[in-house]
Amino acid sequence: MAPCAALRRAARDRTGFSLVELLVVVAVLGLTMAGILGLLRVSLESYGLGASRVEAQQSARVALERMVKELREAGYDPTGAGVVPIVEAGPTHVAFQRDLDGDGLVDATRERVTFLLRGTVLRRDAGAGAQPIINGVRSFALTYFDHEGRPTTDPASVRSIQIQLATGLAGPAILMQTQVSMRNGLL
Repeated sequence: MAPCAALRRAARDRTGFSLVELLVVVAVLGLTMAGILGLLRVSLESYGLGASRVEAQQSARVALERMVKELREAGYDPTGAGVVPIVEAGPTHVAFQRDLDGDGLVDATRERVTFLLRGTVLRRDAGAGAQPIINGVRSFALTYFDHEGRPTTDPASVRSIQIQLATGLAGPAILMQTQVSMRNGLL
């Protein structure tokens, strides 16, 4: 009979939660979860902004490296045929040429290149249509200098080009700048 008395005493001591206590717990839990969700949302936005910034910076670096490499080849003329390095020198586009195959002629579909900005896309046109290099360009500016370092707009006297590129679709712009000197056709 002792086990029955113990069971009756345990049943009497067992009391559940009241409705008020349950509602308070649910409200506190709801507020805690709302705070955690807000923190998670802010963290994800911050991560997305950082990731897009890194992507914009890497894309700008790759675009500048490609432009510098090709612009250094401008005026390459192994046969001495008189290849003009810079054909067009605009504030947002540059057209240049080089004789890569050494035949003394400039092939407009392979050896003449134009870098230009259309909308927010920096493009490279080598005669077969302008192909995109980088998206999300906010600004693209070219400044041309002669052999004495003075600014010029005359394509025949260009000896170096300063390139400014601002990229990034979200947040602050990534601004990169470099200057490239023409290796060929120097006075």
